[in-house]
Amino acid sequence: MTHSTVRKEILDLVSEAKNGGATMKRIAPVIGCCSRTLKRWSAQEEDKRTLRKDFIPSNKLSQEERKGIIDVSNSEIYKNLSVHQIVPKLADKGIYIASESTMYRVLHEHKQLQHRHKQRIATKVKPLPLVASKPNQIYSWDITYLPTTVQGMFYYLYLFMDIYSRKIVGWQIYTKQSSSLASEIIKDIAINEDIKPNDVTLHSDNGSPMKGATFLTTLQKLGIMPTFSRPSVSDDNPYSESLFKTLKYTPSYPSKPFEDVVSARVWCDTFVKWYNNEHCHSGIAFVTPNQRHLLQDEKIIEARVCVYEKAKMKHPNRWSGKTRNWTFINEVHLNPNKAKANITGDTIVPTKLS
Repeated sequence: MTHSTVRKEILDLVSEAKNGGATMKRIAPVIGCCSRTLKRWSAQEEDKRTLRKDFIPSNKLSQEERKGIIDVSNSEIYKNLSVHQIVPKLADKGIYIASESTMYRVLHEHKQLQHRHKQRIATKVKPLPLVASKPNQIYSWDITYLPTTVQGMFYYLYLFMDIYSRKIVGWQIYTKQSSSLASEIIKDIAINEDIKPNDVTLHSDNGSPMKGATFLTTLQKLGIMPTFSRPSVSDDNPYSESLFKTLKYTPSYPSKPFEDVVSARVWCDTFVKWYNNEHCHSGIAFVTPNQRHLLQDEKIIEARVCVYEKAKMKHPNRWSGKTRNWTFINEVHLNPNKAKANITGDTIVPTKLS
């Protein structure tokens, strides 16, 4: 339907309303136009404005120039280069055919902005989403640096945690990074936590100790399935990264470097005991990791709910809505499918994957 046709129908309705006794002042707000516009339309029904689709810019490229851009971009010299690289190379030869944005626009119209190289497109496969619904299902581990009194030298803290309970299930400090040292720690964890084959999935980044032959062989013997983050993507191992931040920002963290590995181990032992037994973790409804690991957290949260309900009954005027959300966290997700996430309360709870 053209502008003229629409305008004529509106004017017919206006004329009908005026014949019925309505004034232009009352008709205009109903139509959605001012009265002056309706009067102008009545005097000249045809729209004589130049339509934008018929406008041709004076600086528009000719077909020959557009073809030149395609030919240059697909030439043997430039076919594997992006426009950002082609333009300066042409400028070095004293050639200007169009701006970068124009070249990109022309290539886009000809569907040539896809991968232009002969090589395969680099892909980063996201780790499979994992769900932990009880302790000793999914572990996460990593290594962090601890400063020493010698500049440029560090001690290495190996830290293993259960992502469901956030409990530190194993740790040790060494003077070097080694897959054989990590193997010894995971053996001790398997004994202490009574891990059976195929019970635990162990997630880590792509460091050499994590992918060392000795460590992977040990995991295979223990029946532990390893999974890995994408290269250079720290978000794929968020629980370990968060734990390291808690460790290094805790008030008791030494302000000076560790003098020797023994002092580092003594401090870390104190931190682990505090973290597992006293630290109320925000990610698990403010219970301690040990309480969660021993499956005591649900009763603790139920008791808190009762406390708040009694307080509300005693002083109902102090609550404008519901009491604090003490929702029990049933599942913990590692690398969830964000497209299937649902927002519940203050936390994002991804849809359970089959």
